[in-house]
Amino acid sequence: MIDEGKPLFLQIAEQIEDSIIDGSLAEETQAPSTNELAGFYRINPATAAKGVAMLTDKGVLYKRRGIGMFVAAGARDIVLGERRDAFADRYIEPLLAEARTLGLGADDLAALLRERAAHTEQTPQTEGKTTA
Repeated sequence: MIDEGKPLFLQIAEQIEDSIIDGSLAEETQAPSTNELAGFYRINPATAAKGVAMLTDKGVLYKRRGIGMFVAAGARDIVLGERRDAFADRYIEPLLAEARTLGLGADDLAALLRERAAHTEQTPQTEGKTTA
């Protein structure tokens, strides 16, 4: 889990978000405590608390006084929306810029995506198979 190039509190927040996205941490269920996170990842509880606080500030988690942190209703949609925006900024914008440079339009890009997706879907199925 440790990525030397990324702050630990961000990695903790992303791990919680991943659990929300994949459904292993459902909305309105209790999230791991900062002490549980610190113990599991062997980090300072203050670092874990910073990651949890970040998710609280975004409305992904909320605190029930005396009980702990819980996943907010709509948290999955919040996280997916943020990740889609980040994906677009990181991958789609540069893709569009290069496409413009090459003179490719939206239809050309869509055709390339379909072609590559079809090839990618076929590759794992045929790898490792031998013919008699």
